[in-house]
Amino acid sequence: MGWDRVGLFLLLFAVVWSLVAGALRWLAAHPWVLIVLLLAVATAGGAWVHRKQEAARRNQARDQGLRYALPQIDALHHRQFEEAVRDLMRRDGCPRTTRVGGAGDNGADVKATDPFGRLWVIQCKHRKAGLAGAAVGTPDLHVLNGTGRPVHHGDVVVLVTNGRFTSKAVAFAHSQRLHLVDRELLAQWAAGSTPLWELLGTVPSPRRRTFGS
Repeated sequence: MGWDRVGLFLLLFAVVWSLVAGALRWLAAHPWVLIVLLLAVATAGGAWVHRKQEAARRNQARDQGLRYALPQIDALHHRQFEEAVRDLMRRDGCPRTTRVGGAGDNGADVKATDPFGRLWVIQCKHRKAGLAGAAVGTPDLHVLNGTGRPVHHGDVVVLVTNGRFTSKAVAFAHSQRLHLVDRELLAQWAAGSTPLWELLGTVPSPRRRTFGS
């Protein structure tokens, strides 16, 4: 049985070698074909690199000038709201930002690493009616508090809404070191250019030293 396999392997090797040798002889007789193939590969590679560079420049320009007004935010679907929060964090200088909202997200809709090495875990609560919608209460904060640090290992745990919070939610967030972004603060963040950590003002210290610190 072993010799049969060796024989089959040698036969396959001979066939492949014959095909390769034939192809090399044909290319040697027609060198212009190889030149054309190399030029085509180089052109395709150059075009791919150019598209990637242009996409990166467009994304950077978009993120640097990204602004949202509250009427725009109110009109978003809840998934689009999560994407808007993700893009605002990118605008603030957090390229490692992802939207993770959906089934099994364990209370996190957006995760971002800021320029200081801190991991942000953000839950988003969109209200179609804005300020007139139902206030975000402690049950949502209980979920976030139970997963933001223990599961996601977040340094900064935030709940963002285009609506409002109940007074009990505000008190609970303060006691658990959770950060709340209500409609007023969201409007200031989305329509301006100040990073969220500067607007919150009480976030944990950077994980790594920055220039001049």
